[in-house]
Amino acid sequence: YWPPQYAIMDGDTLEPLKVVSTRGTTWDTQEYHPEPRVAAIVASHYRPEFVVNVKETGKILLVNYQDIDNLNVTTIDAERFLHDGGCDASKRYFLTAANARDTIVVIDTKTGKLVKKIKEGVGATPHPGRGANFMHPKFGPVWSTSHLGDDSIALIGTDPKGHPDSAWKVVESIDGHGGGSLFIKTHPKSTNLWVDAPLNSDEEVYQSVSVFDVNNLDKGPEIIPVAKWAGLNEGAKRVVQGEYNKAGTEVWFSVWNGKAQESAIVVVDDKTRKLKKVIKDKRLVTPTGKFN
Repeated sequence: YWPPQYAIMDGDTLEPLKVVSTRGTTWDTQEYHPEPRVAAIVASHYRPEFVVNVKETGKILLVNYQDIDNLNVTTIDAERFLHDGGCDASKRYFLTAANARDTIVVIDTKTGKLVKKIKEGVGATPHPGRGANFMHPKFGPVWSTSHLGDDSIALIGTDPKGHPDSAWKVVESIDGHGGGSLFIKTHPKSTNLWVDAPLNSDEEVYQSVSVFDVNNLDKGPEIIPVAKWAGLNEGAKRVVQGEYNKAGTEVWFSVWNGKAQESAIVVVDDKTRKLKKVIKDKRLVTPTGKFN
């Protein structure tokens, strides 16, 4: 987030090679902003290029690092208050949330151009993490996001060739177990869709997660009491950021507590949705991301 810049580093040594400021004007009102933060960076699958979200100016930068002495940057006017996002299943399109504007922005990383700004059907303050891709039984490939501001989960069609009528719009909205969500997750080898709600105000909600069957979304979610399974004593015990193992057989959830309190990681069997393991260690201090 700060300072307002991005750094290009050597991939082997992490030595900084070039630092570039993100200070500039907002895309819409053209007002100068002194400290626009970098909210997300993802890599293109088509060229040596980083996709950089600049939050307050609402600009997405396509930074080609092939020749950093003559840096080639494409600037796309997206929407203000960009946050996080991820690719669709084809890895061609980048979908990202401008969460304070209740908008999902779609970028074609192959052509390097804006595809669409999706507003209709998006809930209050979308917060997708990387989002979750799966095959909808009616609308084909979709990318999904949960929301901070309400309990809805928006499903957006992502296949303009195979399913043109569904592409780049919210094709369905389903209800999770509560707002205040930060992450939504599935896996190519799973039929489960997991949604957290760590910033909900209700203890019962933020201490649990919901899980859907992507082949039967009308059934609604099953509520999984992850914090209860953790067996912790004091603390809020907010459950956050389910992450799959590489095989897609396990989902790992963090159980947040304060610095002076015990936290944990809870491993859930994806097929049975049952507890598999609780990991506790004094070195686990408010754990968040878990990455393969």
